Amino acid sequence: MQDLWRLSAADLATLVRSKKVSAREAAKAGLDRLDAVNPKLNAVIDHRPEDVLKQADAVDAAIARGENPGVLAGVPVTIKANVDQEGFATTNGLRLQRDLIAREDNPVVANFRKSGAILLGRTNCPAFSYRWFTTNLVHGDTRNPRDASLTPGGSSGGAGSAVAAGIGHIAHGTDIAGSIRYPAYACGVHGLRPTLGRIPAFNPALPERPIGPQIMAVSGPLARTVNDLRISLAAMSARDARDPWFVPAPLEGPAVPKRAALCLNPDGLATTPEVKAAVTDAGKRLERAGWTVEVIENTPPMREAVEWQRKLWLGDGYEAQLDMAEREGDPGALACLRGNRAKVTPMDQANYAQALTRRATLTRDWMLFFEKYAVVLTPVSGELPFPDHLDRKDAASFERVWEAQLPQIATPFMGLPGLVVSTGLVGKTPVGVHIVSGRYREDLCLLAGEAIEAGGVPPSPIDPVG
Repeated sequence: MQDLWRLSAADLATLVRSKKVSAREAAKAGLDRLDAVNPKLNAVIDHRPEDVLKQADAVDAAIARGENPGVLAGVPVTIKANVDQEGFATTNGLRLQRDLIAREDNPVVANFRKSGAILLGRTNCPAFSYRWFTTNLVHGDTRNPRDASLTPGGSSGGAGSAVAAGIGHIAHGTDIAGSIRYPAYACGVHGLRPTLGRIPAFNPALPERPIGPQIMAVSGPLARTVNDLRISLAAMSARDARDPWFVPAPLEGPAVPKRAALCLNPDGLATTPEVKAAVTDAGKRLERAGWTVEVIENTPPMREAVEWQRKLWLGDGYEAQLDMAEREGDPGALACLRGNRAKVTPMDQANYAQALTRRATLTRDWMLFFEKYAVVLTPVSGELPFPDHLDRKDAASFERVWEAQLPQIATPFMGLPGLVVSTGLVGKTPVGVHIVSGRYREDLCLLAGEAIEAGGVPPSPIDPVG
């Protein structure tokens, strides 16, 4: 059987479990694809073929013994370089951490292993995972396989680039301000940011995170089909006692009316015509699938959520973050911190208390909103995917980038799930829609996402385009 790397994760796992294809064959196909296209992309920055094949042989042996190999049996997946994977450096795009070798797996990595997945390689991210562009001084630039002049997104840019080009069937990413959703958008695939507490996470190799990342950052999957996101969510969300924020919520919630809100300019976002057209088209696809879609003028507050999100993420321990960025010397990380200084400092005790107080109020506003609507459709970004490194061009471009990303930055403050579905191309530039629902209702995001996906998506996987 040829081109196993082209298959969906669900189809490949079915073949492996039924012994029509071995996990070793699937792993070898993944390695061959990586060798063929990664030199053009620099999406994967570390991989060990012998270890990959050893993992595959263990899956085949389990199947031969009559054991259940897991929902992702024999499926090659990639892991972002900011989470611990035993024996690999958790660089997070930093020269300062190139020798930080993990002694045990992050829970999300352990859950992939338990599901039968094959860990194919480690994907690139910007320094500190700060940006919507993926470059650093230790691993270099990652390129977008659809158009090398566009950002592959960030901070899970290596993940988006890899899965779009057929390097692995599922890509692990993390998201505190769009870092799963934006690479999916930029690379023309799909990405799910789950609810806080849905997928357990913990990096034993690193100090405990401050409260902002604890309550806003999550791990999640990127994939080429919405169904692959669904099965990977199930695999990734197994309980792990090491994460005190983990919540054993059911993956399927109670049935609700298929009613969606659609907002083109949430909280005054200036949305380009191409993006408006994509969101409007997504709404029409939902209507054709039997949903009721109501166009609304505004959502619950996003802009205030963004202000507090930035403070909790970048303002808490700002000087320590800046000192580490200066020691690293990464221009993009320094631009991110210096460009946000006036907005995130001072983060004193009064600001801290107000941030957490307002989080409760804003979360309540959103939860009441989702009593009326199953989901809301918004732009992913106010613009089409940016030219690469736009945020470093000048001060105006920096502000333009941060303003356009309003929907992505806002929702993590409330811990809400969000799904990006790629819906088409404007020329050769991907475009898509952002689907948000109430806490632990990823199932509603996925339900709407599959209806929208059925209306057409960009071809993938693809060969990299120069």
